[in-house]
Amino acid sequence: MVRLDRIYTRGGDKGATSLGDGSRVAKHAPRIELMGLVDEANATIGLARLHTKGDDDAMLARIQNDLFDLGADLAVPTTDGKARLRVSQTQIDRLESEIDALNEALAPLTSFILPGGSPASAQLHFARTVVRGAERQLARFLESESLNPMTLAYLNRLSDHMFVMARHLNNDGAADVLWTPGQNR
Repeated sequence: MVRLDRIYTRGGDKGATSLGDGSRVAKHAPRIELMGLVDEANATIGLARLHTKGDDDAMLARIQNDLFDLGADLAVPTTDGKARLRVSQTQIDRLESEIDALNEALAPLTSFILPGGSPASAQLHFARTVVRGAERQLARFLESESLNPMTLAYLNRLSDHMFVMARHLNNDGAADVLWTPGQNR
């Protein structure tokens, strides 16, 4: 269990921060940038939850907890040899199962979708773009650092989940805002 007695420590006042293994890195280090993008994705999902209830809200709450797990995974280098909290295949499988269940009720796409529709849908489209940014940063990071490969798979699946759930929250696709190619030429 995490216990925070003090919110400020002054430890980062000179531009460095601690990882979960106690090592210090620059606040602008790629790992910290990546953790910040995951945090942004989580915050955007929190905004979407202002417009959801019931099973939809519970699904997003689980995802927010998963994103904290992912952040914890990123916060500790995989080389320390200790058992750590890591994103697992089970979490990815759950996302896939939810995507499949949500997608069953959706009308087939006849065009690309513009982000919008209901407030929840618009927020989830925004979350999808933030997740994609985190995914791109993670893919770059993996070119030079070792990480749990499940982290990249999770983010990839999560962006798909955000897309399908955004459609679900647009009256199962009936209220999707469709792109009209060349409409304003």
